[in-house]
Amino acid sequence: MPTFKPMSLAVLAALLAAPAALLATPAADAVPQAKPTQIGVASFNMAWAGSQQDFDRQNAVCKTVSWCDTRPRRQPGTGVITEEATRVARQCVADTERLAGGPAGAATMAPCNAYQGRGAPVALTSADYAAKLAGLQATIARLIETDGVRVIAFQEVRSSEVVKQVLGRHAARFGVCDAPHEGFQTVAFAWDRSLGNEARCSVDSGLAVVDNPADPEARKVRPGLALELKVAGRPISFLNVHLKSGCANIKPHPIYQARLLDDQAPACQVLNRQVAPLERWIDGMAQRSPDFVLLGDFNRRIDEEAAANIPSAQVRADGSDPAGVPAQDKDGRVATRYLWQELNDGNPTLQQVPLTGVEAGCKGFSGLDHIVLSGPLAARQPANLGSRKTAVVQAPDQRIETSDHCPRSVTLTF
Repeated sequence: MPTFKPMSLAVLAALLAAPAALLATPAADAVPQAKPTQIGVASFNMAWAGSQQDFDRQNAVCKTVSWCDTRPRRQPGTGVITEEATRVARQCVADTERLAGGPAGAATMAPCNAYQGRGAPVALTSADYAAKLAGLQATIARLIETDGVRVIAFQEVRSSEVVKQVLGRHAARFGVCDAPHEGFQTVAFAWDRSLGNEARCSVDSGLAVVDNPADPEARKVRPGLALELKVAGRPISFLNVHLKSGCANIKPHPIYQARLLDDQAPACQVLNRQVAPLERWIDGMAQRSPDFVLLGDFNRRIDEEAAANIPSAQVRADGSDPAGVPAQDKDGRVATRYLWQELNDGNPTLQQVPLTGVEAGCKGFSGLDHIVLSGPLAARQPANLGSRKTAVVQAPDQRIETSDHCPRSVTLTF
């Protein structure tokens, strides 16, 4: 029978004095720590991106009307639109519609000056447009391969088919959806299929308000598009917007006047009527799921509005509390004067992702494209979270620019 020696008092005392970490069981040390999931998210306005066939149709019509401009040009340095400029633009509309098969046909075609730049009109070719498409494809490849972007919100695109084309060699890897629309421009999403099979797209038609409620033949502006995914087991929603242009800033600009959303300018009246549908989506989504991202071309300097620190009593013209969806009149107008303070009313809270980096060579519009996070999602991100703009790829002799917007992206942590 084996014999056991009693433990000495010295050994027992040493064990009792040992740090707890030395006495931990191997099983406790072996518990793996979950590694956070990071995904790149981008917004990219592709500047009237259609197919090669779309361009060839447009070009055939526009050659006949000398690539005229359907929008009246402002006087340089004044921002004033003369009666003559208005007359010329109206004639351009009439001629274009006649050759395109009527207003509906013209609406599904890019304007004749869409690819002409700011100089005198020039004769463009199919090869010129092919170069634009190649630039878009190369730019998106950089976002995916270099910046790790796995969700992309597109604006100013004709259809899902065009998105698949500019995804190039990555097309099979990404799911795509768009918002059907009566005009040429719409919004679309592309997302990495490896994020899961539960993706769902839905059109927010509330944002597609009519340009002029008094005109029964008025066209609708662009709708919104929502994308719902699960990332790291958590549901997250994205809303892609391209809001009405022409009412961008609250500070004076050499070309654009400072305007609030209750301004009588037609563009501001349209943007004003998009406020309630946008707020309604945000408030509804906050109740369904705390994690959401609002991104796209806002056509509004919401960063400028945020920096102005507008008191809540001044957000609406009637002085009412900006919390909740604002009351609408029969045409959908609201008392809202400042977009950012109306949306970020504290319930829920929102946070703009600041622009912290702009790649050399990035040109075009600034202050219009934004990425906004819900408060709960923003709270789980690094304190120094910032977004960046990537320069579009363009050949030196390219006659149609790839885009007049640089894609804006951010890396989110889940």
